[in-house]
Amino acid sequence: MTLTSTSTKYRALGAAVVATVGLTLLSGCGGEDAGAVPDGWGTLDTKSVSVGYPEDEGYAPQPAAERSKANAAVALRVEKGLRTGMVSVQLNFATGVSDAGEAAAAAGAGIGLGATRKDTQDVRLAGEESAREARRIDYEFTSSGEESTPAKGTRMTGVVVAGVDSKDVPFAIRINAVKGALSPADLDSFVGSVTVR
Repeated sequence: MTLTSTSTKYRALGAAVVATVGLTLLSGCGGEDAGAVPDGWGTLDTKSVSVGYPEDEGYAPQPAAERSKANAAVALRVEKGLRTGMVSVQLNFATGVSDAGEAAAAAGAGIGLGATRKDTQDVRLAGEESAREARRIDYEFTSSGEESTPAKGTRMTGVVVAGVDSKDVPFAIRINAVKGALSPADLDSFVGSVTVR
């Protein structure tokens, strides 16, 4: 009786291990890993990418009717009527782009005159294996004070992440904020939150 009971326990344990391993293998097959969106952050979802934004810092999605046609998704931080921070996603923003370097060159051209590039580096995003290579550009610029932006002369910081999704659609994801409002860790979390499809 003891032998049968012990044997039954081992069979049950073996079945549980096999089921767990099987589920692990199934979940890893054909799937994609997702970017790490920090606690307190929201997510902007588009057909090509998703990205986190610091909701706990006052950022909120901008309604489609209010955002520029060039943007597929936007989250804004508005203080006293001024846009002091923005996360934006642009898709298919350039022609003749086939890789992360070309996407970054096109996105970098859109940073604007007077901006100072601080760093450029290759990054590997979460998501579809064929589309994970991207380029990150860190930069600073001076606010123009126009269109509800901070007072003219205010120093701003920004990061753009550019690449090409699994269907060869170029994307550029930006975060801009008043300098010092977001920490270097926040900017790294922004990049780490991206999932490309």
